[in-house]
Amino acid sequence: MNKGCLTFFCGKMGSGKSTKAGEIARNGSAVLLSEDEWLTSLYPNQISSLTDYVKYSNRLKPQIRKLVQSILSTGTNVVMDFPANTLVQRDWFRSIFSEIQAPHNLIYIDLPNEVCLRQIEMRRKAQPERAATDTLAMFLQVTKFFVAPTSEEGFTITRVT
Repeated sequence: MNKGCLTFFCGKMGSGKSTKAGEIARNGSAVLLSEDEWLTSLYPNQISSLTDYVKYSNRLKPQIRKLVQSILSTGTNVVMDFPANTLVQRDWFRSIFSEIQAPHNLIYIDLPNEVCLRQIEMRRKAQPERAATDTLAMFLQVTKFFVAPTSEEGFTITRVT
Protein backbone atom coordinates (compact mmCIF):
# COMPACT_ATOMS: atom_id res chain seq x y z
CA MET A 1 0.00 0.00 0.00
CA ASN A 2 1.19 3.51 -0.79
CA LYS A 3 1.97 5.73 2.16
CA GLY A 4 0.38 9.12 2.63
CA CYS A 5 2.51 12.26 2.28
CA LEU A 6 3.59 14.20 5.37
CA THR A 7 3.51 17.98 4.91
CA PHE A 8 5.10 20.19 7.55
CA PHE A 9 6.24 23.79 7.87
CA CYS A 10 9.17 26.05 8.57
CA GLY A 11 8.73 29.78 9.02
CA LYS A 12 9.17 32.45 11.61
CA MET A 13 6.48 33.15 14.18
CA GLY A 14 3.67 34.98 12.40
CA SER A 15 4.69 33.88 8.90
CA GLY A 16 1.37 32.15 8.24
CA LYS A 17 2.23 28.50 8.84
CA SER A 18 -1.14 27.70 10.45
CA THR A 19 -3.10 29.46 7.71
CA LYS A 20 -1.16 27.61 5.00
CA ALA A 21 -1.53 24.29 6.84
CA GLY A 22 -5.31 24.70 6.92
CA GLU A 23 -5.44 25.55 3.22
CA ILE A 24 -3.32 22.57 2.23
CA ALA A 25 -5.29 20.15 4.42
CA ARG A 26 -8.63 21.35 3.03
CA ASN A 27 -7.47 21.32 -0.60
CA GLY A 28 -5.66 17.99 -0.29
CA SER A 29 -8.22 16.09 1.78
CA ALA A 30 -5.56 15.52 4.42
CA VAL A 31 -5.70 15.06 8.17
CA LEU A 32 -4.61 18.30 9.87
CA LEU A 33 -2.86 18.12 13.24
CA SER A 34 -2.26 21.42 15.03
CA GLU A 35 0.26 21.64 17.84
CA ASP A 36 -1.44 24.76 19.23
CA GLU A 37 -4.76 22.91 19.46
CA TRP A 38 -3.20 19.89 21.18
CA LEU A 39 -1.27 22.05 23.65
CA THR A 40 -4.28 24.25 24.45
CA SER A 41 -6.48 21.22 24.98
CA LEU A 42 -4.07 19.13 27.05
CA TYR A 43 -2.28 21.91 28.95
CA PRO A 44 -4.74 24.82 29.29
CA ASN A 45 -3.27 28.03 30.70
CA GLN A 46 0.07 26.34 31.39
CA ILE A 47 2.16 27.84 28.60
CA SER A 48 3.34 31.39 29.18
CA SER A 49 7.01 31.17 28.22
CA LEU A 50 9.27 29.56 25.66
CA THR A 51 10.48 27.15 28.36
CA ASP A 52 6.88 26.08 29.04
CA TYR A 53 6.27 25.58 25.33
CA VAL A 54 9.34 23.36 24.90
CA LYS A 55 8.43 21.30 27.98
CA TYR A 56 4.85 20.60 26.92
CA SER A 57 5.61 20.25 23.23
CA ASN A 58 8.17 17.55 24.00
CA ARG A 59 5.56 15.68 26.03
CA LEU A 60 3.31 15.45 22.97
CA LYS A 61 5.87 14.30 20.45
CA PRO A 62 6.17 10.54 21.15
CA GLN A 63 2.42 9.95 20.82
CA ILE A 64 1.98 12.36 17.92
CA ARG A 65 4.80 10.59 16.08
CA LYS A 66 3.06 7.21 16.46
CA LEU A 67 -0.30 8.68 15.45
CA VAL A 68 1.09 10.33 12.32
CA GLN A 69 2.96 7.20 11.28
CA SER A 70 -0.22 5.17 11.72
CA ILE A 71 -2.26 7.59 9.59
CA LEU A 72 0.41 7.80 6.88
CA SER A 73 0.62 4.00 6.75
CA THR A 74 -3.05 3.87 5.71
CA GLY A 75 -2.26 5.99 2.65
CA THR A 76 -3.79 9.13 4.12
CA ASN A 77 -1.96 12.45 3.79
CA VAL A 78 -1.13 14.34 6.98
CA VAL A 79 -0.52 18.06 7.36
CA MET A 80 1.26 18.94 10.59
CA ASP A 81 0.96 22.46 11.90
CA PHE A 82 3.97 21.93 14.16
CA PRO A 83 7.10 24.07 13.66
CA ALA A 84 10.13 22.74 11.82
CA ASN A 85 12.16 25.85 12.60
CA THR A 86 15.30 24.28 14.05
CA LEU A 87 17.54 21.40 13.05
CA VAL A 88 16.32 19.36 16.04
CA GLN A 89 12.68 19.94 15.14
CA ARG A 90 13.34 18.94 11.53
CA ASP A 91 15.16 15.80 12.66
CA TRP A 92 12.00 14.82 14.55
CA PHE A 93 9.94 15.20 11.37
CA ARG A 94 12.55 13.20 9.44
CA SER A 95 12.16 10.33 11.95
CA ILE A 96 8.40 10.32 11.40
CA PHE A 97 8.44 9.87 7.63
CA SER A 98 11.75 8.04 7.13
CA GLU A 99 10.99 5.22 9.59
CA ILE A 100 7.97 4.22 7.53
CA GLN A 101 9.39 5.37 4.18
CA ALA A 102 6.62 7.89 3.50
CA PRO A 103 6.96 10.85 1.15
CA HIS A 104 7.17 14.34 2.62
CA ASN A 105 7.08 18.03 1.77
CA LEU A 106 8.65 20.72 3.94
CA ILE A 107 7.02 24.06 3.17
CA TYR A 108 9.31 26.96 4.03
CA ILE A 109 7.43 30.26 4.37
CA ASP A 110 10.17 32.85 3.91
CA LEU A 111 8.90 36.27 4.94
CA PRO A 112 10.71 39.30 6.38
CA ASN A 113 10.42 40.07 10.10
CA GLU A 114 8.30 43.17 9.44
CA VAL A 115 5.59 41.13 7.70
CA CYS A 116 5.60 38.50 10.45
CA LEU A 117 5.29 41.17 13.14
CA ARG A 118 2.35 42.82 11.33
CA GLN A 119 0.62 39.44 11.07
CA ILE A 120 1.27 38.73 14.76
CA GLU A 121 -0.34 42.05 15.64
CA MET A 122 -3.41 41.22 13.55
CA ARG A 123 -3.62 37.75 15.11
CA ARG A 124 -3.39 39.22 18.61
CA LYS A 125 -6.39 41.43 17.82
CA ALA A 126 -8.37 38.58 16.29
CA GLN A 127 -7.45 36.13 19.07
CA PRO A 128 -7.10 38.11 22.32
CA GLU A 129 -6.33 34.90 24.22
CA ARG A 130 -2.93 34.92 22.48
CA ALA A 131 -2.01 38.41 23.69
CA ALA A 132 0.30 37.08 26.41
CA THR A 133 2.47 35.09 23.98
CA ASP A 134 2.06 36.91 20.66
CA THR A 135 4.43 39.75 21.53
CA LEU A 136 7.50 41.41 20.06
CA ALA A 137 9.58 40.02 22.94
CA MET A 138 8.40 36.46 22.23
CA PHE A 139 9.01 36.91 18.50
CA LEU A 140 12.57 38.07 19.14
CA GLN A 141 13.21 35.26 21.62
CA VAL A 142 11.88 32.55 19.29
CA THR A 143 13.55 34.00 16.19
CA LYS A 144 16.98 33.66 17.83
CA PHE A 145 16.63 29.89 17.38
CA PHE A 146 15.23 29.95 13.83
CA VAL A 147 17.34 28.15 11.22
CA ALA A 148 16.19 28.26 7.61
CA PRO A 149 16.23 24.85 5.89
CA THR A 150 18.90 24.10 3.30
CA SER A 151 19.06 21.60 0.47
CA GLU A 152 21.96 19.89 2.29
CA GLU A 153 19.47 18.62 4.89
CA GLY A 154 17.94 16.38 2.24
CA PHE A 155 14.30 17.47 2.52
CA THR A 156 11.87 18.03 -0.32
CA ILE A 157 11.39 21.78 0.20
CA THR A 158 8.76 24.08 -1.24
CA ARG A 159 9.68 27.73 -0.61
CA VAL A 160 6.86 30.28 -0.31
CA THR A 161 7.65 34.02 -0.34
